[in-house]
Amino acid sequence: MAKVPKNLPKYVNNEEILDGINLIDRSTVIGLRDYALILFLYASGCRITEALSVQRSDIVEGWLKIRFAKGEKERVVPLAPVAIQALERYLSEQTMASPYIWLNYRGEKLSRISAYKIVKKYLGVSPHVLRHSFASSLIIGGADLRVVQELLGHSSLETTQIYTHIQKQNLADTMNAYHPLR
Repeated sequence: MAKVPKNLPKYVNNEEILDGINLIDRSTVIGLRDYALILFLYASGCRITEALSVQRSDIVEGWLKIRFAKGEKERVVPLAPVAIQALERYLSEQTMASPYIWLNYRGEKLSRISAYKIVKKYLGVSPHVLRHSFASSLIIGGADLRVVQELLGHSSLETTQIYTHIQKQNLADTMNAYHPLR
């Protein structure tokens, strides 16, 4: 049986993410990459290893096929149009030949450390926090826990249940803000 961690997952909200990525200079290929990478991580809920293994052929009509998922499972997730637009703009400017999407300045597959530094630079958090932010945003928006489980690729619903604290906190905040006996 999976254990539910005692530490609640850290996440950043949509406004914090947008504030951070608006600092990125998108006049360069590297800036376009950094912008697209952060949006891609937040829009897909990918683990960083999964994201860095994505190839151009893995994205078809707004859907991302994650082939190198944990536990060697495959899953397919929809991508938000804003992330697709950022990705297309980056790929239209990125001229190096590689099957991989996320490349360093030498045209090699981006490393986990480099991806970590990119996300840390603009948002002050690790790439994994964007995965938590993806799930948290869905739960706050009212998504079904089983849908979030599927999108994250969790084999057990118990693993996904760590995000229900966010929903409960959101309910409490809403009640405290709007109930007449607050």
